[in-house]
Parts: sequence; C-alpha cells; structure tokens
Amino acid sequence: MTLQPMMHSLIETAKANDLEPYAYLRRVFAQLPLCENVEDIEKLLPENMKAAVI
Repeated sequence: MTLQPMMHSLIETAKANDLEPYAYLRRVFAQLPLCENVEDIEKLLPENMKAAVI
C-alpha cells in the first residue's frame, strides 16, 4: 500500500469518528515518535480517540 491510500484511509476514518482530520493527523504525527509498543500505536487510531482529546 502506498502513502496516498493510507493517508486517505486515516482521514476518512477520522471523519467517520467525528474528528477533524487536520487536528487528528497533527496529533498522530506528534505522538507517533513517542510510542513504545503496539498498544501505544493502537491508541492513536481514530476509533480510539475522542474529539475532546484532539
């Protein structure tokens, strides 16, 4: 899978979870380098985030 479909998928999933895509992606790209395990990464998935957190 190339970058474009992955980004599109993240953006559309964020929208489906009532998240503003730009704010969501900013949060993910800021937090991703701090992740130490799979569970940390899974917490960044749109369905695991709440709009108030972003």
